[in-house]
Amino acid sequence: MRTNEELEGVSLLGEKKTVYPTDYAPEMLETFVNKHPENEYLVTFNCPEFTSLCPKTGQPDFAKIIISYIPRERMVESKSLKLYLFSFRNHGDFHEDCVNIIMKDLVRLMDPKYIEVTGIFTPRGGISIYPFANYADAEHESLKQARLIAQMNNVLS
Repeated sequence: MRTNEELEGVSLLGEKKTVYPTDYAPEMLETFVNKHPENEYLVTFNCPEFTSLCPKTGQPDFAKIIISYIPRERMVESKSLKLYLFSFRNHGDFHEDCVNIIMKDLVRLMDPKYIEVTGIFTPRGGISIYPFANYADAEHESLKQARLIAQMNNVLS
């Protein structure tokens, strides 16, 4: 069981009424201590109901966002991640920008060993867009390159 000290900074869990942000809100993100920083393990979030707005037309764009990371000392708290992703609902940016913003915000928040963010956006005008962004520390640079090549091969096959 986690101690109060380990849960310091986790404030959104257990709220009776959740307040959903209406604008892009990276400040919603919270972390907790990784109890197993000596282990190399992968944490994956599947967010099938991501919504953002087209920056030109204001029309909604829908996607599944998949976030996978190898934690270091801090981990993202899932409710705060949900609220953060919800904050894109009224945010106007291209698909590629959303994926890169999410990745960069999570890198700043957690300083993970490795992280990747994939957006599987529903078709607009008969075209689907699947942006992929990843980051790695020096020790995991080969993983970063291998995953990027694997994504390219998946798209081409």
